[in-house]
Amino acid sequence: MTMPVMEPDLDATVLQNWARAIDEGPFSSLCWGERIAFDNPDSLTLLGALAAWTDRVRLVTTVIVPQLHNAVMLAKGLATGDMLSGGRLTVGIGVGGRHEDYHAAGADPTTQTMRGMAERAAVMQRVWAGEKTTDSVRPVGPSPIQPGGPPLLVGTIGPKTVRSAAAWADGLAGTTLDLDATKQNALFEVARAAWAEAGKPKPLLATSFWFAFGQQDQAREQVRAHLRRYMNWIPAEYVDAMAPLTGWAGTEEELVAVLRRFADIGADEVHLIPTSSDISQLRRAAEVAAEF
Repeated sequence: MTMPVMEPDLDATVLQNWARAIDEGPFSSLCWGERIAFDNPDSLTLLGALAAWTDRVRLVTTVIVPQLHNAVMLAKGLATGDMLSGGRLTVGIGVGGRHEDYHAAGADPTTQTMRGMAERAAVMQRVWAGEKTTDSVRPVGPSPIQPGGPPLLVGTIGPKTVRSAAAWADGLAGTTLDLDATKQNALFEVARAAWAEAGKPKPLLATSFWFAFGQQDQAREQVRAHLRRYMNWIPAEYVDAMAPLTGWAGTEEELVAVLRRFADIGADEVHLIPTSSDISQLRRAAEVAAEF
């Protein structure tokens, strides 16, 4: 389950209530994404709070864009989160699709590439391994609880990116707009083959999609309103055109059927993304997740 970090009018109470409800189960992971030129919470600050608010569930960034950060400081912050959570952190990273975030953070837009992301992933893994990145007296700490650092997932929907990430990633944190399981399985097959060719264990295979419970018209409007807000860098008429076919809207029984299609193609996890901060939507999703 993804935290409602892209919804308006959030406060500590809403976030804490969601985190604790997710931790109560039956979800396997608690996820959250990153933006800069938006009013979502800062990812690393939220990580510290989530580590304190939860005890069981795995914490998964879906995704952080390492090029928007100093790689050493990002590694330090994530290692701290791994330590505070008792080794429950998984780090999904992506290139990021919004130029405005790069400009807002003062990041170099020429690094908005797979190579730029891979270079920063390598720095983070060196820090987590206890290697010195400069001629300092001591290496950068703290040491993460998980040996070698948190697992890294690549956030992508492209086969070329998947193949290039096999050298350093532990799996995928992808997304599906149209819930096409056949298309998603083709990407999973690319990942399985790339990881095998790299001599690595089977990758963790995860995808995600937006969801809304309710009567079809009402739920679809909830998805559309969320996309209008979240995808504010895209012209509104384009968002309105894609909204009817993006994500999922409907009843619990219908969501179970969709999730079973993804289970059938070998998805290890589906990260559900809320389109409202109404905790009743989370409760209904929990009933569905209990089926698995």
